[in-house]
Amino acid sequence: MATRCLISLGANLGDRAHGLEQALQKLAAHPQIDVIRVSRTRETSPAGGPAGQARFLNAAAVLETSLSPQALLALLLQIEAEAGRTRDVRWGPRPLDLDLLLYEDAILAEPSLVAPHPRMAWRRFVLEPAAEIAPEMMHPGIGWSVARLLQHLNSTPYYAAIAGAIGVGKTELAKRLTEGNAWHRIDEQVDSQRLAAFYANPASLAWPMELEFLRQRCRLLASDAIRWGNDPQPTVSDFWFDQSEAFARVWLPPERYREYCEHFGVARRTVVRPRLVVLLEARGEELRERVVRRGRPFERDLTAETLERIARAIDRQTRQPDVGPVLRIAGDCRDTVADEVSAAVVAMK
Repeated sequence: MATRCLISLGANLGDRAHGLEQALQKLAAHPQIDVIRVSRTRETSPAGGPAGQARFLNAAAVLETSLSPQALLALLLQIEAEAGRTRDVRWGPRPLDLDLLLYEDAILAEPSLVAPHPRMAWRRFVLEPAAEIAPEMMHPGIGWSVARLLQHLNSTPYYAAIAGAIGVGKTELAKRLTEGNAWHRIDEQVDSQRLAAFYANPASLAWPMELEFLRQRCRLLASDAIRWGNDPQPTVSDFWFDQSEAFARVWLPPERYREYCEHFGVARRTVVRPRLVVLLEARGEELRERVVRRGRPFERDLTAETLERIARAIDRQTRQPDVGPVLRIAGDCRDTVADEVSAAVVAMK
């Protein structure tokens, strides 16, 4: 039985159009593949990798195949290699780039194969040709169609929100992304004395503290603010508005949490939605180590268990059906994380 798949094609070395055409011919010649539709080609700027690369030619194709996802990926890699593709430099120039975006509704997470493609949901150079030929195909991880993913890019401001638990490094990442360039940054304001009092007595102070954070985030992300115009430079915030509900879920008793959700629902309608949520992931013990290393006295009593609860609550919040694309990323290598997020922001422009 044939399975419908979506692939992307790209090239920025040599005769780019000829390279894409050759790849499509090889796919069409395979006895277990039918090439159903092919998009127009589009020229795009590189997103990530070494500076000074030539522009890419990009396209997408819908296939029907009886090959397994592993066998199809192996074939794509073989065609790339025959075109002279090497992987000496990450996101470096290449004569051919073939990515398996969707294998119908399969969700796969193997060492050599992840489907849907882990970066397709915010890459404009992928979504525009894909939406031309397969607008109805669904991203099974997000639950949105290809057309809706592209519409999200077109209807949201050029803005990425960084989310994660206490101590995960949100502010540091926001600074790394915006220093030395024209990108804009929105920082959450933290009152150390008030936080110290809250951590010492969360049962009494959680309600006013969470409402205060909610009001502050509303001011910073007000949808009528002038910053959300047609600025060609992106905005990055060191917080995500929706993490408000996640923190409230951890700190408030059930009856207060339900009341808080009413305030949150009203407030959420007044703020901009990010084009991309970046979720920095870490487990409770690792978060505890990071909190200890940064040495803020008012955080010294935060336990690994509490930090784990917060991390899980935020992860749960990112999986709500109306959130959209989420870049989940873990790791201590600050340069690697910053490079990954920077490439994602450039790709969603």
